[in-house]
Amino acid sequence: MSVAKNLPPPPGIYVPAVVFFDENEELDIPSIKAHVLRLAQGGVTGILVQGSNGEAQHLSHDERKETIRLTRATLDENGFQDVLVIAGTGGQSTKETKKLCVDAKEAGASHALVLTPGVWPTQMTKERILKFHRDVADASPIPTMIYNFPVVTAGLNLDSDVIAALGEHPNIVGTKLSCADVGKLHRLTSTLPASKFATFPGSSSVFLQGLVSGSAGIIAALPNVAPKVHRQLYRLWNEGNLVEAQNLQALLGHADWELQKLGSIAGIKAIVSKHFGYGNTNVRGPLTPQDLEAAAPSASSKLDELIVLEKFL
Repeated sequence: MSVAKNLPPPPGIYVPAVVFFDENEELDIPSIKAHVLRLAQGGVTGILVQGSNGEAQHLSHDERKETIRLTRATLDENGFQDVLVIAGTGGQSTKETKKLCVDAKEAGASHALVLTPGVWPTQMTKERILKFHRDVADASPIPTMIYNFPVVTAGLNLDSDVIAALGEHPNIVGTKLSCADVGKLHRLTSTLPASKFATFPGSSSVFLQGLVSGSAGIIAALPNVAPKVHRQLYRLWNEGNLVEAQNLQALLGHADWELQKLGSIAGIKAIVSKHFGYGNTNVRGPLTPQDLEAAAPSASSKLDELIVLEKFL
């Protein structure tokens, strides 16, 4: 799907897709393609390649570019040209991040999602954070978005003032708030026009709460497991059916919490490979695979309920 220059991605469901590896920790191309296709068939608006769930920091630059290209090609070959590909382009230097944005454009991404460098957190003053994101946006051939995820940036947590200031840049068109701060989200949606800046929560546990506060949808890990259920909640919200949407949100909130306790990335791969007929549990070290059979039986009761609903829809 082509997006006009400097426009945010359209509202909807976006999923930071996991990337599958074989037993030698090399890219498992058939499983990656199968996953992309199931997500598209599940009704997602776009796929984020190399979000944190995509193990971006575990990939070489060539692998990062290849997974973007493979995702775009898989969508196009199967009639999903309208599904966007967003690329995570976070690097630990401004120069590297600029290069990753160029690579993303060449491989078929429409937008870049940029993490704040976190190796030197005490050096990352407000002024340096603003300069980093503006310098990257100035150089990027595709619109950029601010990725706020304190867990993977040494605790750096951009406040709404910083993100709003960055949102004034003509090539910065949105944010993913994996801090799951709905107050911050609402301050941004009530400050920056949705036509210029898309604000997404980064957790299914606050999907409906984000919509109530003016979000553009969601970019979250749980749609790796259940894209159709997320699409169903989004439909209920758009139809004004708040009671049913609240009930579905309760399921998503519980299931998302159970997924976190299973280890998120490794947990997603284990669930997908067990329940959807493709993929495997391989991750790149230092991560380790998740054994669902060894998990407590009660640890996935809501996830099991979610999977049953996903297969029904």
